[in-house]
Amino acid sequence: MKKSELIDKVSEKIEYLTKKQVETIIDMIFDAMKDKLIKGEKIELRGFGNFKVKTRDSRQARNPKTGETVTVPPQRAIQFKMSKALKDALNK
Repeated sequence: MKKSELIDKVSEKIEYLTKKQVETIIDMIFDAMKDKLIKGEKIELRGFGNFKVKTRDSRQARNPKTGETVTVPPQRAIQFKMSKALKDALNK
């Protein structure tokens, strides 16, 4: 689902808001989530799942084109764990 499709779906459900207002609200939600993740905080959406930042250690990897060994620096990545309710709904 694209962001524009999400805006359309929400606009259909909430008829008293314009698409521009819905887009602003969705942008605010995503910005708040992004800010929390950048700070390293966990986001819990009951009935949907949890987002948390995981730090990957540096490691040695191989360039497939040249075969040369390269060092991959440590980096942060987002980990998502779905809720039991979502997992049950998907596996029905």
